[in-house]
Amino acid sequence: MHTNTSSERQILVTSALPYANGSIHLGYMLETIQSDIWVRFQKLRLISCYHICGTDAHGTPIMIRAQKEQITPEALVQRLNQEQKQDLHDFHIAFDQFYTTHSPENQELANAIYAKLKTNGDIVTKTIEQAYDPIENMFLPDRFVKGNCPKCGAPDQYGDNCEACGATYAPTELKNPVSSLSGATPVLKKTDHAFFKLEHYSEKLKNWTQNGHLHSAISNKLGEWFEAGLKSWDITRDAPYFGFPIPGLVDKYFYVWLDAPIGYMASFKHFCDKNALDFNAYWRQDSTAELYHFIGKDIVYFHALFWPAMLMGANFRTPTAIFAHGFLTINGQKMSKSRGTFITARQYLNHLHPDYLRYYFAAKLSSGIDDIDLNFQDFIQRVNADLINKFVNIGSRLGAILTKQFEGKLSAHLDKPELYDQFVQQAQSIALGFETREYHKAIREIMALADIANQYIDQEKPWALIKNPETHDKAQAVCTLGLNLFKILATYLKPVVPSLVLKIEAFFNQGELNWENLAEPILNKTLNPFTPLFSRIEAKQVDLMMQEAKTETEITIQPITAPTIEPTIEPIEPLITIDDFSKIDLRVAKIIQAEAIPEADKLLKLTLDIGEGRYRQVFAGIKSAYTPESLLGKFTVMVANLAPRKMRFGLSEGMILAAKSPNESGLYILEPHEGAKPGMRLQ
Repeated sequence: MHTNTSSERQILVTSALPYANGSIHLGYMLETIQSDIWVRFQKLRLISCYHICGTDAHGTPIMIRAQKEQITPEALVQRLNQEQKQDLHDFHIAFDQFYTTHSPENQELANAIYAKLKTNGDIVTKTIEQAYDPIENMFLPDRFVKGNCPKCGAPDQYGDNCEACGATYAPTELKNPVSSLSGATPVLKKTDHAFFKLEHYSEKLKNWTQNGHLHSAISNKLGEWFEAGLKSWDITRDAPYFGFPIPGLVDKYFYVWLDAPIGYMASFKHFCDKNALDFNAYWRQDSTAELYHFIGKDIVYFHALFWPAMLMGANFRTPTAIFAHGFLTINGQKMSKSRGTFITARQYLNHLHPDYLRYYFAAKLSSGIDDIDLNFQDFIQRVNADLINKFVNIGSRLGAILTKQFEGKLSAHLDKPELYDQFVQQAQSIALGFETREYHKAIREIMALADIANQYIDQEKPWALIKNPETHDKAQAVCTLGLNLFKILATYLKPVVPSLVLKIEAFFNQGELNWENLAEPILNKTLNPFTPLFSRIEAKQVDLMMQEAKTETEITIQPITAPTIEPTIEPIEPLITIDDFSKIDLRVAKIIQAEAIPEADKLLKLTLDIGEGRYRQVFAGIKSAYTPESLLGKFTVMVANLAPRKMRFGLSEGMILAAKSPNESGLYILEPHEGAKPGMRLQ
């Protein structure tokens, strides 16, 4: 990973395309904030870096929604494209180009790539059977068929994959299938489809996926696909369908996942044509430019297998790296309309400043693929404590003094130049945090510096120094150093909270802050009158936002309640057989709530998510080793079929597993390997 500031770097960054079937939500904002911070950081160092995105405009859901609204799919896409642009703009996401996949550039590129793959012998036509709705008289896409998972039997699963066990399958394999459109039982009907022979690229893909382009956990997971053997990919959808028609075929359209990633290229081509840039310099096979895709982990397979294979076959370059992030949960719950935890970008913006969320996400984001929880109580506390009390407080305290007592004039020298140098010397370490997407590390270092700046101000007390004529100049020098430390911190935070730093730049009145002028203090200059920069988050703002989200979805969050079960006590035997052991149901669980029990010396009360909307309350004797806060969001292993036990503090519905050495005092809960999900059973 690059950490230098060389102007020779040419970088193209894409964010996953928001779908044109609804409003942008906070889960998507997690991704675009992550990519926007990274791009802004590169531009802060004066590196050439373009940020590209657009509306994902094709597919049956869009066609059906347009029919319900009695408008054309094109009109729907255009409307949502403008809405998405506005939401992203108001979150200060600075795309160089936000386009649409329903564009002439995308159709031209999709046709060209398809033609090249066909020439290669990578396209084959097969007669297949598909689910067909006899009432709506149309073939059903995967997501429009629901039923029982053929692997684990979980009900109400989509036709392509099971959210309960993670299995993938064809819609025709579902048990008890139902059409989402009419409620009818689908029938099987034959149709001719074009397939992309993904298996032709098995060896190239295996090398590519294991060669540092992906997170190691993703590379390892993809290895399972290679072991099972790659299969041909159906790239066809039957009419009626909103998308690009496949050249040479009648009433057949490109599956949205074929033209959607090509939309990255098309969006950039549109940008290049407008700005006289060389498109091929970024996309030809021997390109020296860097290409990065920021995506959610749920679409890794398309981006890490199908997409690079298409690029290889069409003689284009493959991505330098694909950066995947985890899902966003809200107060420990999955984002879902049915659960009342679905919050749109606009609902957030109606009540809260975007830089609050940008900072909170940055403080939690890493290069890993772990899920991130937006806990609103923690959100309020962290933003107020860090951004307001630590960072903004420096400017507020000193800016007001400088304006009132010194007519905004900085002194000609710094009180302690060595302290200024200490802050500048952190630039390389903080840059590494941003470059490697370990934002939480960069934020931690920046806030540690903010603590040092506040300690310096508290020790010197410029508000007291100005009262004594003999120390009046000293007060000005202290304010000058403190505000210059504030300037450095603002530069470091500029990719994260751009609109806040814009106000700070206006206050300093010395042009834009960037990496090149980081080391130069501002001295002997008159600053603009100081005005308040930021206000604290009030809990009522969050409450109003949540209420708006609930009202619009007409859903309320159901409280977690423990089922009433009469306990039974099983006898404990000194020895068990393998048959006895096989009865133990060990499940991965996520700790979504944890609280101390004041009356108990050893116990913590935990609420565990064990998947499929099921929760367990467990009392665990781990109080000596863990605080409740340190457990939130952790994954552990529990005995899920242990008979409930009535305790003085409530019902304990299982047991979590922990280990302790006879020779050590430490106690450790068992944590599953990265990638585990609630409900997974240990084999």
